[in-house]
Amino acid sequence: MDNLRKGFPVLKQYTYLNTAASGLLPEKVFEYRQDHDLDFLVSASILKEKQGEVLTEVRETVGGFFNCAPQRVALVPNFSYGFNTLLEGLEKPKKALLIKNDYPSINWPVESRNFECFYTEIDAYLEDNIRTALKAHQPDFFAFSIVQYINGVKLSIDFLKELKKEFPDTIFIADGTQFLGTEIFDFDSTGIDVVISSSYKWLNGGYGNGFILFNENIVGKIHPKHLGFGSLQGKYKAHEGNFIGKFEPGHQDTLNHGSLSVALKLLRDTGMENIEAQVNKLKDFAKEKFSELGLLEDFVVKRNEHSSIYNIKGDHELFKSLRKANIIISQRGEGIRVSFHFFNTVEEVEKLLDALKTRR
Repeated sequence: MDNLRKGFPVLKQYTYLNTAASGLLPEKVFEYRQDHDLDFLVSASILKEKQGEVLTEVRETVGGFFNCAPQRVALVPNFSYGFNTLLEGLEKPKKALLIKNDYPSINWPVESRNFECFYTEIDAYLEDNIRTALKAHQPDFFAFSIVQYINGVKLSIDFLKELKKEFPDTIFIADGTQFLGTEIFDFDSTGIDVVISSSYKWLNGGYGNGFILFNENIVGKIHPKHLGFGSLQGKYKAHEGNFIGKFEPGHQDTLNHGSLSVALKLLRDTGMENIEAQVNKLKDFAKEKFSELGLLEDFVVKRNEHSSIYNIKGDHELFKSLRKANIIISQRGEGIRVSFHFFNTVEEVEKLLDALKTRR
């Protein structure tokens, strides 16, 4: 267990149960960032000349980590940039299916454009609700979070695989920001058309970097309009009209994208099988204890599939009490959101439980 916690100094100061808000910055990523900017300080354009090599390595690292060919990986500064670029590439009008109260950065951009929007509810029967809505409305695209940001409700990858087979003509656009980094994810095996993710949460990649994974069949269904000199620069984009290049029109940030590469290699070296096992252990233990204390919504208790994010009953006074005890959590929705990653421990969950019992 100590090996999983190495390289995260913040864990010595706090009981950090807040990865759903912001992941930790690993020491190795911090060291890379220092070295990178020192190189820039002393070499200026000489460092810039290596940009193509750096970004090629990042693209290949991302593709290898999630099993997506590097020529189908776009590097973007965050989820919202990538998602808005993608939406602008969809011919209008289109019918869209959304999940009610999904992350605003998903629903707001769709609602702000000339799309006909339909919604499905989050409850114990979310999967049935989605299937029913797809049958009833036959949307052109379905945009959704794999894991819901407020309460951690999760759509299983197996369900999404089956659903895509049932509705092959609907474009599936998934936000992986609250999911990627918690378990092994083989993109090409899912059939999902597009996965977009920021990297500052469960991947511990810091801010200013993200990526898009594209199914090989998506080209021709989306026509992004962004274009710039950077659209044609690099090993995988060096021809006019390149698809991923239209998501990368300007100069790319080698500091931030390079940080993602280092973070992914750290996860790889830790072992995603070890990370997944630890996350599962913590989320199952927490769900059992939270359920016993009556802290979860009834439908969350009933669901078999869930993430390591929970929204427990509590007010602002409880939030302040936990923060005073150096337990880092967030207020979301009508409760308090807690989240567990691989560097957390059962002892930390128990510390939270003790604090909650004291307040009852």
